[in-house]
Amino acid sequence: MPPVRVLHVCQSLGLGGTEKTLQYFVEHLDKEAFDPAVFAFSDGERGKAIRAAGIDTFIGKDLFSFLVRIQPDIIHVHRAGSPNRKVLIPIQLYQPKVLVETNVFGRYDPTPLAQMIDCHLYVSHFCLDRLINGLNREFDPFKHRVLYNPVDTDLFRILVPGHQFSNPIVGRVSRADLGKWSTLVYEFLPRIIAQRSDIQFRVVGATKEFEAFVKNRGLSHHVILHKPLVSDMALAVFLGGLSVFAHANDSGESFGMVIAEAMACGLPVITHPAREDRDNAQLELVEDGKTGFVVNTAEDYAHAILWLLNRPDQARLLGEAGRAKAARLYRVQNIVRQLEDVYHELLEKKKAQRIL
Repeated sequence: MPPVRVLHVCQSLGLGGTEKTLQYFVEHLDKEAFDPAVFAFSDGERGKAIRAAGIDTFIGKDLFSFLVRIQPDIIHVHRAGSPNRKVLIPIQLYQPKVLVETNVFGRYDPTPLAQMIDCHLYVSHFCLDRLINGLNREFDPFKHRVLYNPVDTDLFRILVPGHQFSNPIVGRVSRADLGKWSTLVYEFLPRIIAQRSDIQFRVVGATKEFEAFVKNRGLSHHVILHKPLVSDMALAVFLGGLSVFAHANDSGESFGMVIAEAMACGLPVITHPAREDRDNAQLELVEDGKTGFVVNTAEDYAHAILWLLNRPDQARLLGEAGRAKAARLYRVQNIVRQLEDVYHELLEKKKAQRIL
């Protein structure tokens, strides 16, 4: 049998976790069973990496014409979960054998177009549980499943075999987007520097507001700003130089790719709950006192950082527990095998329906 043609569709191919998940999926699919390709409405750094891996990648505005041309058997859409006519109407006109959705933010689409989706994949139990509780209804477990975002845990273990936890180096990774930051950073940073003058805070994705804060408070000697990290190799070099990963995002996480990658590198992670009805999957990844710490205030955040820096042996234990959890739950090879099982199940189900 020829390999099944699978097309992954997303809005853009930038450096976000959604795009990285798509990249891992198409790169790691069994090429004897599946022939993957990618369509996006706009290009980006992730697109370059996908093309470098030899995956057909198409950028354009006319999704329907492209579908007719390449004739995919399976279409896999990556979206927020909310209504998206721009993507679903062309797919409805094309009528693929199987339509799968990775629902990135656990949102609900009540429109008739969404009824043609054969399987909704949620990136965390938090997202699916919130949807079930919010709508006060049960969902078909065959059509609504959790599939964690994948992480190359094997590679990170090789590239970052250990840390010098005695080094007072703390870091964070995000996009340079206010929505990815927390005011806690502005509050805990001066506190930890006041307690330990040798602390260094390394930042990927600093906003202009944070840069101005560092300059105005005279903290430039303690803060190092890094450019965006495009490859896992560059990310491993950055994370390998830290002793503590300080995640702080007031919007929360629907999964938390940067947290999972820090865990895969053996780092203890400090995070905090997001308020109100925001995303809180970071609490699903970080187990308080086991793989890091979950704190509520800037004072507690500073205390947790200093506690870990002053106890390198404890930091190592928490980091290794996080590494083990990441390998168990997020390992890319295992996640993609689960995705392949979903594809096969859906194809078999559709085949049986046609026979009947």
